[in-house]
Amino acid sequence: MRSNRAHIRAGVSMAATLPMLAGALALGMPAAHAADSPGRDAIAGTKPLWATAKADKGAASNGAQVSARVYLAGRDASGLAAYAKAVSDPDSASYGKYLTAAQTQSRFGATKAQVTAVRSWLTSAGLKVTGVSRHYVSVSGDVAAAEKAFGTQLHNYAKGSKTYRAPAATASAPDSLNGAVLTVTGLDNAPHKARHADTLPEPSAVFKNAGPFSSYYGSKTASTLPSAYGKKIPYAVAGYTGKQLRAAYGAGSHTGQGVRVAITDAYASPTIAYDAATYAKKHGDAAWRTGQLRQSLPGTYTRTEECDAAGWYGEETLDVEAVHAVAPAANVTYVGAASCYDDDLLDSLSKVVDNHLADIVSNSWGDIEANQTPDLAAAYDQVFQFGAVEGIGFYFSSGDNGDEVANTGTKQVDTPANSAWVTAVGGTSLAVGKGDSYLWETGWGTQKASLSADGKSWTAFPGAFTSGAGGGTSATVAQPFYQKGVVPNALAKARSAAGNRVVPDIAAIADPNTGFKVGQTQTFPDGSQQYSEYRIGGTSLAAPVIAAVQALAQQARGGKALGFANPAIYAKYGTKAYHDVTDHPTGSGLAVARVDFANGYDAADGLLTSVRSLGKDSSLSAVKGYDDVTGVGSPAKGYVDSYRRH
Repeated sequence: MRSNRAHIRAGVSMAATLPMLAGALALGMPAAHAADSPGRDAIAGTKPLWATAKADKGAASNGAQVSARVYLAGRDASGLAAYAKAVSDPDSASYGKYLTAAQTQSRFGATKAQVTAVRSWLTSAGLKVTGVSRHYVSVSGDVAAAEKAFGTQLHNYAKGSKTYRAPAATASAPDSLNGAVLTVTGLDNAPHKARHADTLPEPSAVFKNAGPFSSYYGSKTASTLPSAYGKKIPYAVAGYTGKQLRAAYGAGSHTGQGVRVAITDAYASPTIAYDAATYAKKHGDAAWRTGQLRQSLPGTYTRTEECDAAGWYGEETLDVEAVHAVAPAANVTYVGAASCYDDDLLDSLSKVVDNHLADIVSNSWGDIEANQTPDLAAAYDQVFQFGAVEGIGFYFSSGDNGDEVANTGTKQVDTPANSAWVTAVGGTSLAVGKGDSYLWETGWGTQKASLSADGKSWTAFPGAFTSGAGGGTSATVAQPFYQKGVVPNALAKARSAAGNRVVPDIAAIADPNTGFKVGQTQTFPDGSQQYSEYRIGGTSLAAPVIAAVQALAQQARGGKALGFANPAIYAKYGTKAYHDVTDHPTGSGLAVARVDFANGYDAADGLLTSVRSLGKDSSLSAVKGYDDVTGVGSPAKGYVDSYRRH
């Protein structure tokens, strides 16, 4: 599925949008293949919801080409889910008894016989095998061969203003395969617009923040600007640094020594090593050791124009610099995907798991739940389950559009943060005071009002909603066991009496108005490429910050992997391990003044002055206790040390 990465460097590093999963499988439940017709097993989720009779435009041409992946269920899909749960649950006798990657593959992976049988089935139908991994068999061929293999007709359907191909009925596989097929992707080609490229574009156009700035929250008051909420407000911070974030989230003496963190995004910044080293030196972070930052990259890249490849450079830069700023001794491996499409991102995640490149994986990308498809949900959740068995935890941004109503017209959560097998990271507005003291946090939600022409008031204060931490109740994922008894029924049962997954699980700094400073090589108006710095935010910041905090906690635990952390995160709910974040920590409205360059980089075209309200996240609210903006809260000083007792 396509990723459309919106990179708003005026403040928010938006999560890449990519239509994929969300973990349609309830925690602990394997994929089900119901009997479809004699001799065939249905492959659930392969007929998209938009492929309706009304939208049907007739059969696809027999000669049209199809590229698909058949994902393998492995030896014991239900056993994999059960073991993944057991090793992650602090109340289980199997807690922390992880398997190696080789042991996991031997116990739960596909057998050679299964792979041979799947290949034989596909080739006998006339499809050509184009690749085989331990997770899938990829094939290509014409529509006629695909229809024969998967027991369904492929039709063209109207979807919006365009037409795409999809199965007219749920695909199926021969029951003689004995459940070897987990799912198949690619029969639905919306919106597969492949574009191959061997090189990456140059860095994006420069972005800089205008001042004045606060060096810490409240250090510089906007005394000449109008009041907001009955008082003069401070200027936005220039951008917090690692020293301030480490103090806010209780790093203490821990540095992440001996812990491996992986970061997945699409593409790869050609200047990341230089930028990360320069940033660390400028801001007092520990210098990168030789070999401490590694990259695992594909041989070629695709869809660079469609995915805005250069826009992903800033995402990688933010993630790498944020992890190092908070956990300066942790080893970091960047795993770049060949594109922003699901198959390539899945390959990156699988690379981490198959080679156990890290115990902690930060992922700052996702999409709205309405774009999820159950076939991809199954493929993603299987990777997450393999990771859990090995002691690998995945951390995903919860999204930057609050309840998504302003963005899509429909209240919904983001994926894959809504998978029951990942840790969804929400966002806060963070106030760090003088002496790096933690003052407070609110849920991240911004309303913006511009300065009036006469400079005496804020126009239509507090203004319109612009961005905020993603959260809410999933429409597709059942409530996982670890949320029961913690998440209020008003949230858990908002969509079904049985209960559903609620996002997020935990939270950290995300508001770009109280954001993090990053350093990146960018392209200036004169065409030169230079290192420069700017403040940025989004849950794309929160995810690597939490991943880094987890690295500190793993070090505190003596290096023992935390694995899939949600059961342990919820077990600490209500303790001093967390800041219980609310929207009104001072008892009244909060806001900052912000000045931006109209052209994004200098004052030649003037300045734009605005007020940004804090704690105004669409229809979502950060309240006492668990909430769907910040989850159980943000890490407090007691969080890292709480792992010493495990």
